[in-house]
Amino acid sequence: MRRRPGLSARLKLTLSYAGFLLLSSALLLAVVWVFLLRYVPDNSKGLLGISPNRYLLLHTFVPAAAVALACLLVFGLLGGWILAGRMLAPLTRITDAARMVGNGSLSHRIRMKGRRDEFRELSDAFDSMLDQIESHVAQQQRFAANASHELRTPLAVSRTLLDVARKDPTRERDELVERLHAVNTRAIDLTEALLLLSRGDRGTFIPASVDLSLLAEEAAETLLPLAERRRITLDVTGGAAHTSGSAELLLRMVTNLVQNAIVHNIPAGGTVTVHTEADDDASVLRVENSGSRLPPDLVPTLTEPFQRGTSRVRTDEHAGVGLGLAIVDSIVRAHAGTLDLAPRPAGGLLVTVRLPGTPHAAPPR
Repeated sequence: MRRRPGLSARLKLTLSYAGFLLLSSALLLAVVWVFLLRYVPDNSKGLLGISPNRYLLLHTFVPAAAVALACLLVFGLLGGWILAGRMLAPLTRITDAARMVGNGSLSHRIRMKGRRDEFRELSDAFDSMLDQIESHVAQQQRFAANASHELRTPLAVSRTLLDVARKDPTRERDELVERLHAVNTRAIDLTEALLLLSRGDRGTFIPASVDLSLLAEEAAETLLPLAERRRITLDVTGGAAHTSGSAELLLRMVTNLVQNAIVHNIPAGGTVTVHTEADDDASVLRVENSGSRLPPDLVPTLTEPFQRGTSRVRTDEHAGVGLGLAIVDSIVRAHAGTLDLAPRPAGGLLVTVRLPGTPHAAPPR
């Protein structure tokens, strides 16, 4: 945005300091004039005596007062310029840092020393903002690189299959069609997951009253066949837990958590427990599964895109794309909730989701 040139903040402060000093001095002289000279006798007829009179004071005091005011004005301008420069020095550092950020440098930090004041609070807030921006940009770069790699894989496989079929016309066509269908399905699932992740990050939805216990039952019913094939016991416990948000996104959140608990429940034959409850002003969803032990330093990275706690499990149904917990984290943040992942001592993972609770209104009769 282009603006017309104007006075700098330093010059404005200098003029303010000097003007205030000059005004204070003028008021002081006015007080002297009003309360001192009014009581001095007037002897303007030239009968000058030894005793002071108003005529003598006017001719000696006024020129000296004018010189004093001029000196005070110069002193105010010079002192104000120096003081304004010292006061605005932190702001200059912040401005220089903002210009560096505008030029693409996110690693620069102000780190202003000294006791807390308005400028240092602004500096700390600016540094904190840069930390978040740099972390977000790095995360987006990793996500873009991983997404490009994941999308490139099914496309490369499709091209390889087509090249083989073109060079070998006698190859079984049904097998080729089946493999191309599987690869294309995976590419579509990955694209839909990326779109859902983007939608969760934007948080663009119309909030409505949602019961997490009903969503847990629906997700468990949908994924029960998968759990039975893997000989996993799937239990849903707890009571109603009402919150406000998108029913579609929250259902995907619960489904992803339950699916992740089933798929990564290795070896087969374990348990998955889904529990919902209302806790104070929050609605809580817990998904706990058995399985292999997870290193504690690995757990915080599981919500990053394309991160997996165990080796990828390829099945014909519900094949993972590495975005399950990343989508869950995005949906939870969009609903102003918190997501906590903790490894179980005996193996497996405990996932706790806390969302703002809402009172349940009874249905109209």
